[in-house]
Amino acid sequence: MNKFTTLTSIAVPLDRANVDTDAIIPKQFLKSIKRSGFGVNLFDEWRYLDHGEVGMDNSKRPINKDFVLNNPKYEGAQILLARENFGCGSSREHAPWALSDYGFRVIIAPSFADIFYNNCFKNGILPIVQNNTVMDVLFSFDGKISIDLDKQSIVANGEKYTFEVDTERKRRLINGLDDIGLTLQYEDDIKTFERNYFSKYSWL
Repeated sequence: MNKFTTLTSIAVPLDRANVDTDAIIPKQFLKSIKRSGFGVNLFDEWRYLDHGEVGMDNSKRPINKDFVLNNPKYEGAQILLARENFGCGSSREHAPWALSDYGFRVIIAPSFADIFYNNCFKNGILPIVQNNTVMDVLFSFDGKISIDLDKQSIVANGEKYTFEVDTERKRRLINGLDDIGLTLQYEDDIKTFERNYFSKYSWL
C-alpha cells in the first residue's frame, strides 16, 4: 500500500448524498478479486450513457458529458468531495478498489457508511469527515486543496480546517501498511516460531 503523508490536488465535487457502493462500482463488475482494473468503471452508470459490462472497450462508449467526472478540468484529481452517507449500501470492498484505481487518495464528506469507511483505510484512501458548513466552502472553492495527514489539516483558499483520525489508522497510512503489511513487520518472528514449532512437533 502506498504511503500517505501530504497531498495537494484539485477536488472533484460530487454533490450527491447517499451515494451507495453499487453506484460507485456496479455489481456486474465484481467478478474479479484483483484490486486493479476497476477505475475505468468507477461510477459507471453515471459516467456513461450505455449499459456497461465487463470487457467492453470503454474508450468507445458514449459518455455523459454532464457528469462531473467527465469534465476535463478534473482530470488527474486525487480528492473527491461528497455529501452525507457516502459509501452506503452493500459492503463490497470493490468500491474503494475502484476509487483508488481511478486515482483518488482522499474523500471528504459529512459522513460515511461504517464498512465503507473502514475499507478505505485498508486500501490506502483517507476518508475525512467535515461538517456541512465546511463542505459548502470546499464545494464552492475551485482551486487546489492541500491535505496534511500528520498535522490532520486541510488547507483551501488560505483557510485551514482540522480533522480527526484514529491514531493507529493514521500510523498505518503514513507508513503504507495494510493488514498484510502490518503482519509482514513480524516476518522474522513468524519464521522463527514456525522453525521451532515444526522442530518440536516434527510429526505434524
